[in-house]
Amino acid sequence: MPDGVPEVTVAWTREHLGEFRLVDVRELEEYQGELGHIAGSELLPLGTVEASVKDWDREQALVVVCRSGGRSGRAAKVLEANGFKRVASMRGGMLEWNRSTSPVVEGAPSCG
Repeated sequence: MPDGVPEVTVAWTREHLGEFRLVDVRELEEYQGELGHIAGSELLPLGTVEASVKDWDREQALVVVCRSGGRSGRAAKVLEANGFKRVASMRGGMLEWNRSTSPVVEGAPSCG
């Protein structure tokens, strides 16, 4: 748990998909790129997080994902600072998701 940000594993994320809002904070090119994205995830690039979540329910559970875990940790901090109480970063990001042979979607994003 770097810098106090809770982390969840790829296995936990896969097992609990559908129980939380999954937010991918990579850029569009990455989301549509070679690593793909997790089905059901919402693209919300890191630089847009604070402005984009103003109307979101602060009580909903959020899991944040990026390429390797760095940006998702930063995004989780931004979300916590904006009143979200149930936020975690997925450890290892999409690199770890792909290493674990979890399914991905390629192509167009789902926008939140």
